[in-house]
Amino acid sequence: MSGSSVYRRARTVAASAAALAAAAFGLWTGIGEGSAHAAGAVPSPDHVVVVVFENHAYSQVIGSSSAPYINSLKSGGASLTQSYAETHPSQPNYFALFSGSTQGITDDSCYTPGFSSAPNLASETIAAGRSWASYNETLPGQGSTTCSSGKYARKHNPWFGFSNVPTSSAKTFAQFPTDYSTLPQLSFVTPDLCSDMHDCSVSTGDTWLRNNLGAYATWAKSHNSLLVITFDEDNRLSGNRIPTVLYGQPVAAGSSSSTTYDHYDLLRTLEDSQGLTSHAGNAASAQDITGIWAS
Repeated sequence: MSGSSVYRRARTVAASAAALAAAAFGLWTGIGEGSAHAAGAVPSPDHVVVVVFENHAYSQVIGSSSAPYINSLKSGGASLTQSYAETHPSQPNYFALFSGSTQGITDDSCYTPGFSSAPNLASETIAAGRSWASYNETLPGQGSTTCSSGKYARKHNPWFGFSNVPTSSAKTFAQFPTDYSTLPQLSFVTPDLCSDMHDCSVSTGDTWLRNNLGAYATWAKSHNSLLVITFDEDNRLSGNRIPTVLYGQPVAAGSSSSTTYDHYDLLRTLEDSQGLTSHAGNAASAQDITGIWAS
């Protein structure tokens, strides 16, 4: 059994015990079932931007001189020191983070666009009347479902796999607004194969992040907004432990958490940050990220 499987089983047992204790407390205090949702610890930012980089372990980025900008965000924000991906290779992890399931994807080959109608972060957000978009570097054009083009790779864009997510919500990165107040309430940014550290260096990706989203990060610090930086998977040498850094006004500067989290926990946290009442796939049994938020 893999380490992540052992962790998930242990966490399920602990969660079940906690749920029983919470239920007993609810019965004693008269708290109804509708109050049992534990999302109160998650803030409600005005805007959340999630950036996913590629194929690097925690120790290759955090504390590395090759990633001065990401480490500055860590110092001014929060780091999850025990953050894990689900599997290998890349594509299943993107589906897991976006929909709480790998959706049967086991490799990086091209899937049929719109093959699934399963609930996912975008469909839930849209159904709740909130705004969503993805911004994809070197995407040939807004809504294009092409599998690959130059340094663009659809395998890093799971939203195209779902019939309940409008393809028009997938924009080019050139469409990322300069007036950040016009951003959707929730969005993902996908750098291309060089900028995401897949084909190019950690330094290249770090510089791309600073040059392209540094101004947003600064703005987020004073506009109740959040930047989340994570990775799809590690380098296959570190037990799939990945860097995850959060930055913005809702985050306690210089904080960290050594709680073990995975993509499903991050998905759950993103859902709860939007006030959603549903949770996709394995996010339903996941835990919110806590211990890093500003009071």
